[in-house]
Amino acid sequence: MRIEVLADADAAAQRAAEFIHAAALEAVAARGVFAFAVSGGRTPWRMLAALAMLAMPWNRTHLFQVDERAAPQGDPERNMTHIAESLLARVMLAPDHVHAMPVNAPDLASGAAQYGSDLETIAGAALDLVHLGLGPDGHTASLVPGDPILAVTGASAGSTQEYQGHRRMTLTYPVLDRARNVLWLVTGAEKVPMLMRLMAGDRSIPAGRVNSEHAVIVADAAAAAHVR
Repeated sequence: MRIEVLADADAAAQRAAEFIHAAALEAVAARGVFAFAVSGGRTPWRMLAALAMLAMPWNRTHLFQVDERAAPQGDPERNMTHIAESLLARVMLAPDHVHAMPVNAPDLASGAAQYGSDLETIAGAALDLVHLGLGPDGHTASLVPGDPILAVTGASAGSTQEYQGHRRMTLTYPVLDRARNVLWLVTGAEKVPMLMRLMAGDRSIPAGRVNSEHAVIVADAAAAAHVR
């Protein structure tokens, strides 16, 4: 797994945006469309703000979510609230190219099944890029330790048990593993232990079970303090 270490979180966010931009140009040139999925977090919001400043092929781009909390629309706990503020308010991305997870569906599991079906219809065999974060407990997306969602192999998206106050919807391992590019954005000194375990392919943490064949880690110096 390749890693790029930047001086700080802002530099890492900028580099991650540049990586997405390059992947978008490559995908559009090869297949005419760029389908990518993003996770949440403070540094990712900076990444998306930086992405808004680049010459992206927005008319050929489809944006999906990696995961989302079951919370009301516009709630600050929702990833889509911040995606809208940091990216969608700044770019010309058609509403029907923005695929928000239906976490307010009457039945979360049925909503996840429909989301997975929609993703497969639009993205086809694989997403061009999936952006992932790394939790201090080793989770990524909303694939958290001990949740039954970790064992799901026959669906592209699913619902989780309550975690940190919310049930969630998340993409599953099969979708993450099929992605043409996996971009890990990892910042902060609290991530040092889990970053080392991720790089070692430690499958005892959820993040360590994601296919690393097409993965790159963009980290700041604080998170990569023990990386040679």
